[in-house]
Amino acid sequence: MHLRSDNFRDGQPIPPAFAFGKPGDPVALSDNLSPHLAWREAPANTRSFVLTCIDVDVPSRGDDVNQAGRRVPAELPRVEFVHWLMANIPAECGELAAGACSDGIVPRGKREPIGPPGSVQGLNDYTGWFAGDAEMAGDYLGYDGPCPPWNDSLLHHYHFRIHALDVARLPLKPGFTLAELRKAMAGHVLATAELVGTYTLNPELAG
Repeated sequence: MHLRSDNFRDGQPIPPAFAFGKPGDPVALSDNLSPHLAWREAPANTRSFVLTCIDVDVPSRGDDVNQAGRRVPAELPRVEFVHWLMANIPAECGELAAGACSDGIVPRGKREPIGPPGSVQGLNDYTGWFAGDAEMAGDYLGYDGPCPPWNDSLLHHYHFRIHALDVARLPLKPGFTLAELRKAMAGHVLATAELVGTYTLNPELAG
């Protein structure tokens, strides 16, 4: 199975239009479009797909994050940050147009994000990130793009994965978590394809 995008190549930078944050002073809100994605060569007995996007380079501690005069050290242990979870994508679906599932930032989060017919979308980790923000707090469902710390010493990698499943539906409700998705998928994955994009808001890394 193969996964590609018209918007960026594997291992290459994600354009700012598909991010939550873009370079500003030091950061500005961006267009937050979901990227074009297309997949092919799924196993013949595929009955549905699951799509995920996870940043694996998020600082495990927030002490230095976005603090003027400080840097997030590259050697700091890193954790996952969910940007997109979508399950029950019909087996006949093999492509998502740019902006098809997100075309902007919705304060307090998208409650009913757009997706292929029958699909269901989970929580992303902006839900926790904005939990203490009076203007932005809420449940963030669907896709919300990159916005890594602007003072991070490490380039962030965003792993888009499409999973072919042997079941037509997983028993998941809107707002499911990554842990719930992984549990529901266990034993049902026929094949997986991955596309990795990079992103940074650190001018020193952007080149």
